[in-house]
Amino acid sequence: MNNYTERIYNGIVKENPVFIMMLGMCPALAVTTSVTNAIGMGASTIAVLVISNIVISLVRNIIPDEVRLPAFIVIVASFVTIVQLVMQAYFVAINDALGVYIPLIVVNCIILGRAEAYASKNGPVESAMDGIGMGLGFTVGIIAIAFFRELFGAGTLCGIQIMPSFYKPIDLLVKAPGAFLILGLIVMFMNAMSIQTRANDLVDGGCDGSCATCAAATKENCDKKEAKA
Repeated sequence: MNNYTERIYNGIVKENPVFIMMLGMCPALAVTTSVTNAIGMGASTIAVLVISNIVISLVRNIIPDEVRLPAFIVIVASFVTIVQLVMQAYFVAINDALGVYIPLIVVNCIILGRAEAYASKNGPVESAMDGIGMGLGFTVGIIAIAFFRELFGAGTLCGIQIMPSFYKPIDLLVKAPGAFLILGLIVMFMNAMSIQTRANDLVDGGCDGSCATCAAATKENCDKKEAKA
Protein backbone atom coordinates (compact mmCIF):
# COMPACT_ATOMS: atom_id res chain seq x y z
CA MET A 1 0.00 0.00 0.00
CA ASN A 2 1.62 3.28 -1.11
CA ASN A 3 1.51 6.44 0.96
CA TYR A 4 -1.38 7.97 -1.00
CA THR A 5 -3.58 4.90 -0.66
CA GLU A 6 -2.65 4.63 3.00
CA ARG A 7 -3.81 8.19 3.69
CA ILE A 8 -7.22 7.43 2.19
CA TYR A 9 -7.47 4.08 4.01
CA ASN A 10 -6.50 5.66 7.33
CA GLY A 11 -9.09 8.41 6.94
CA ILE A 12 -11.90 5.97 6.24
CA VAL A 13 -10.97 3.12 8.59
CA LYS A 14 -8.08 3.52 11.04
CA GLU A 15 -8.54 7.24 11.77
CA ASN A 16 -12.23 7.67 10.96
CA PRO A 17 -13.01 11.16 12.33
CA VAL A 18 -16.52 10.28 13.52
CA PHE A 19 -16.19 6.82 15.05
CA ILE A 20 -12.48 6.62 15.92
CA MET A 21 -11.28 10.18 16.54
CA MET A 22 -14.70 11.46 17.70
CA LEU A 23 -14.33 14.75 15.79
CA GLY A 24 -16.94 16.88 14.05
CA MET A 25 -19.66 15.71 16.39
CA CYS A 26 -21.91 18.78 15.95
CA PRO A 27 -22.67 18.27 12.24
CA ALA A 28 -22.47 14.48 12.65
CA LEU A 29 -25.35 14.60 15.13
CA ALA A 30 -27.30 17.58 13.80
CA VAL A 31 -27.60 16.97 10.05
CA THR A 32 -28.04 13.19 10.04
CA THR A 33 -31.83 13.19 10.08
CA SER A 34 -31.70 12.04 6.45
CA VAL A 35 -29.17 10.40 4.15
CA THR A 36 -29.59 13.25 1.64
CA ASN A 37 -28.50 15.81 4.23
CA ALA A 38 -25.56 13.62 5.24
CA ILE A 39 -24.40 13.32 1.63
CA GLY A 40 -24.65 17.09 1.18
CA MET A 41 -22.66 17.81 4.32
CA GLY A 42 -20.11 15.13 3.46
CA ALA A 43 -19.58 16.45 -0.07
CA SER A 44 -19.18 20.02 1.25
CA THR A 45 -16.67 18.90 3.86
CA ILE A 46 -14.64 16.88 1.34
CA ALA A 47 -14.45 19.84 -1.04
CA VAL A 48 -13.31 22.24 1.68
CA LEU A 49 -10.88 19.72 3.19
CA VAL A 50 -9.13 18.87 -0.07
CA ILE A 51 -8.85 22.39 -1.47
CA SER A 52 -7.84 24.02 1.82
CA ASN A 53 -5.27 21.28 2.50
CA ILE A 54 -3.68 21.86 -0.91
CA VAL A 55 -3.53 25.64 -0.50
CA ILE A 56 -2.23 25.47 3.08
CA SER A 57 0.44 23.01 1.99
CA LEU A 58 1.53 25.35 -0.81
CA VAL A 59 1.80 28.44 1.41
CA ARG A 60 2.94 26.76 4.64
CA ASN A 61 6.53 27.98 4.33
CA ILE A 62 5.61 31.64 3.90
CA ILE A 63 3.12 31.93 6.78
CA PRO A 64 4.76 33.15 10.02
CA ASP A 65 4.19 30.88 13.02
CA GLU A 66 2.66 33.78 14.96
CA VAL A 67 -0.33 34.01 12.59
CA ARG A 68 -0.46 30.39 11.45
CA LEU A 69 -3.89 29.48 12.84
CA PRO A 70 -5.60 32.76 11.87
CA ALA A 71 -4.20 32.34 8.35
CA PHE A 72 -5.53 28.77 8.19
CA ILE A 73 -8.96 29.94 9.31
CA VAL A 74 -9.02 32.68 6.63
CA ILE A 75 -8.10 30.14 3.94
CA VAL A 76 -10.72 27.65 5.11
CA ALA A 77 -13.37 30.38 5.46
CA SER A 78 -12.76 31.52 1.89
CA PHE A 79 -13.45 28.07 0.48
CA VAL A 80 -16.42 27.50 2.78
CA THR A 81 -17.95 30.72 1.43
CA ILE A 82 -17.45 29.51 -2.14
CA VAL A 83 -19.02 26.13 -1.33
CA GLN A 84 -21.97 27.82 0.39
CA LEU A 85 -22.59 30.12 -2.58
CA VAL A 86 -22.52 27.13 -4.95
CA MET A 87 -25.02 25.27 -2.76
CA GLN A 88 -27.29 28.32 -2.53
CA ALA A 89 -27.29 28.54 -6.32
CA TYR A 90 -27.61 24.89 -7.34
CA PHE A 91 -28.65 22.85 -4.29
CA VAL A 92 -31.19 25.08 -2.59
CA ALA A 93 -33.11 22.37 -0.73
CA ILE A 94 -29.97 20.81 0.77
CA ASN A 95 -28.57 24.24 1.63
CA ASP A 96 -31.79 25.14 3.46
CA ALA A 97 -31.77 21.80 5.31
CA LEU A 98 -28.15 22.12 6.43
CA GLY A 99 -28.60 25.75 7.41
CA VAL A 100 -25.94 27.15 9.73
CA TYR A 101 -23.85 23.98 9.64
CA ILE A 102 -22.37 24.89 6.25
CA PRO A 103 -20.75 28.13 7.55
CA LEU A 104 -19.69 26.25 10.69
CA ILE A 105 -17.40 24.07 8.56
CA VAL A 106 -14.94 26.95 9.07
CA VAL A 107 -14.40 25.91 12.69
CA ASN A 108 -14.90 22.18 12.19
CA CYS A 109 -12.11 20.55 14.18
CA ILE A 110 -11.54 18.02 11.38
CA ILE A 111 -10.68 20.81 8.91
CA LEU A 112 -8.42 22.79 11.22
CA GLY A 113 -6.95 19.65 12.75
CA ARG A 114 -5.79 18.29 9.39
CA ALA A 115 -4.50 21.70 8.34
CA GLU A 116 -2.37 21.92 11.47
CA ALA A 117 -1.36 18.28 11.82
CA TYR A 118 -0.78 17.30 8.20
CA ALA A 119 -1.15 19.94 5.48
CA SER A 120 1.22 22.37 7.22
CA LYS A 121 3.94 19.70 7.27
CA ASN A 122 3.54 17.86 3.95
CA GLY A 123 3.40 18.46 0.21
CA PRO A 124 0.23 19.33 -1.71
CA VAL A 125 -0.37 15.86 -3.21
CA GLU A 126 -0.03 14.09 0.13
CA SER A 127 -2.21 16.76 1.76
CA ALA A 128 -4.86 16.31 -0.92
CA MET A 129 -4.91 12.55 -0.33
CA ASP A 130 -5.19 13.15 3.40
CA GLY A 131 -8.11 15.50 2.80
CA ILE A 132 -9.85 12.96 0.58
CA GLY A 133 -9.35 10.20 3.15
CA MET A 134 -10.54 12.20 6.13
CA GLY A 135 -13.42 13.69 4.14
CA LEU A 136 -14.57 10.27 2.96
CA GLY A 137 -14.23 8.94 6.51
CA PHE A 138 -16.41 11.76 7.82
CA THR A 139 -18.93 11.20 5.03
CA VAL A 140 -19.09 7.45 5.65
CA GLY A 141 -19.59 8.12 9.35
CA ILE A 142 -22.47 10.57 9.02
CA ILE A 143 -24.15 8.54 6.27
CA ALA A 144 -24.06 5.48 8.55
CA ILE A 145 -25.74 7.45 11.34
CA ALA A 146 -28.26 9.00 8.93
CA PHE A 147 -29.07 5.60 7.41
CA PHE A 148 -30.35 4.17 10.70
CA ARG A 149 -32.01 7.39 11.84
CA GLU A 150 -33.96 7.92 8.63
CA LEU A 151 -34.78 4.27 7.97
CA PHE A 152 -36.12 3.47 11.42
CA GLY A 153 -37.15 7.00 12.39
CA ALA A 154 -39.07 7.90 9.23
CA GLY A 155 -39.26 4.67 7.27
CA THR A 156 -37.54 6.28 4.27
CA LEU A 157 -34.11 6.58 2.65
CA CYS A 158 -33.31 9.75 0.69
CA GLY A 159 -37.00 10.59 0.99
CA ILE A 160 -38.14 7.34 -0.66
CA GLN A 161 -40.47 5.10 1.34
CA ILE A 162 -38.66 1.87 2.20
CA MET A 163 -40.40 0.37 5.19
CA PRO A 164 -43.82 -1.31 4.66
CA SER A 165 -46.98 0.65 5.32
CA PHE A 166 -47.69 -1.16 8.59
CA TYR A 167 -44.32 -0.13 10.06
CA LYS A 168 -44.62 2.50 12.76
CA PRO A 169 -41.62 4.87 12.64
CA ILE A 170 -39.66 5.48 15.84
CA ASP A 171 -40.02 9.25 16.09
CA LEU A 172 -37.30 9.50 18.72
CA LEU A 173 -34.61 8.59 16.19
CA VAL A 174 -35.17 11.68 14.03
CA LYS A 175 -35.02 13.93 17.08
CA ALA A 176 -31.88 15.09 18.88
CA PRO A 177 -31.72 12.17 21.37
CA GLY A 178 -31.87 9.74 18.45
CA ALA A 179 -28.55 10.98 17.10
CA PHE A 180 -26.81 10.27 20.40
CA LEU A 181 -28.54 6.89 20.65
CA ILE A 182 -27.47 5.72 17.18
CA LEU A 183 -23.91 7.00 17.63
CA GLY A 184 -23.68 5.24 20.98
CA LEU A 185 -24.97 1.97 19.52
CA ILE A 186 -22.47 2.09 16.65
CA VAL A 187 -19.57 2.80 19.00
CA MET A 188 -20.80 0.05 21.33
CA PHE A 189 -20.76 -2.37 18.40
CA MET A 190 -17.24 -1.27 17.50
CA ASN A 191 -16.10 -1.83 21.07
CA ALA A 192 -17.72 -5.25 21.07
CA MET A 193 -15.75 -6.04 17.91
CA SER A 194 -12.57 -4.78 19.64
CA ILE A 195 -12.28 -1.75 17.33
CA GLN A 196 -10.51 0.84 19.47
CA THR A 197 -11.69 4.44 19.42
CA ARG A 198 -9.28 7.32 20.09
CA ALA A 199 -10.85 7.81 23.53
CA ASN A 200 -10.25 4.18 24.43
CA ASP A 201 -6.65 4.38 23.24
CA LEU A 202 -6.03 7.33 25.56
CA VAL A 203 -7.62 5.63 28.55
CA ASP A 204 -5.78 2.37 27.95
CA GLY A 205 -2.41 3.69 26.88
CA GLY A 206 -2.03 7.07 28.52
CA CYS A 207 -1.26 10.38 26.88
CA ASP A 208 2.15 9.78 25.30
CA GLY A 209 3.78 12.09 27.81
CA SER A 210 1.38 15.02 27.44
CA CYS A 211 -0.45 14.59 30.73
CA ALA A 212 -1.06 18.29 31.22
CA THR A 213 -3.20 18.49 28.10
CA CYS A 214 -4.84 15.09 28.22
CA ALA A 215 -7.66 14.75 30.72
CA ALA A 216 -8.34 11.18 29.71
CA ALA A 217 -4.97 9.85 30.80
CA THR A 218 -4.47 9.00 34.43
CA LYS A 219 -1.33 9.76 36.40
CA GLU A 220 -0.76 6.04 36.81
CA ASN A 221 -0.69 5.50 33.05
CA CYS A 222 1.75 8.38 32.58
CA ASP A 223 4.02 7.07 35.33
CA LYS A 224 4.08 3.67 33.64
CA LYS A 225 5.00 5.20 30.28
CA GLU A 226 7.74 7.31 31.85
CA ALA A 227 9.14 4.26 33.67
CA LYS A 228 9.27 2.31 30.41
CA ALA A 229 11.07 5.22 28.72
